[in-house]
Amino acid sequence: MVSASELAARANREEQTERAYRIQIEGGLQGALRWTMYGAAVVTLAHFTWPLFSRQTLAIKGFLVSSSSIFGLVVGADSHLFKYEHELRMQENEVRKYARNALAMEGKIATEREIGEWRMKNESRVMKEIEERRAARRAAAEE
Repeated sequence: MVSASELAARANREEQTERAYRIQIEGGLQGALRWTMYGAAVVTLAHFTWPLFSRQTLAIKGFLVSSSSIFGLVVGADSHLFKYEHELRMQENEVRKYARNALAMEGKIATEREIGEWRMKNESRVMKEIEERRAARRAAAEE
């Protein structure tokens, strides 16, 4: 039988996977659009300024623009996904740090099992504190 904590963990993983998918799509589209414009601008500039390039076929020029689009799609999706994964790792590290400190204050050794149990009891409170600290840091950085 599957425990409630396993179901919650599975639902959390599915939510994170879906969010990562949406982030990749958004980042890929932004990157593709940006690099398509770069590629088109470079091809247009080369067409009008370099006689050797202006004699090339439309297929070659289209290939160069589509190659830049694909490059932008891949790089944009990856960079957005890496940023999201970095944020998840930082959040996970902060929660684990809180758990280790709290368990040490109780005189317990912070094993994976103990951290998991502590997390089930205290995660909503800790996440709220982490968000408040991040908001305070952002406000201080904006000033």
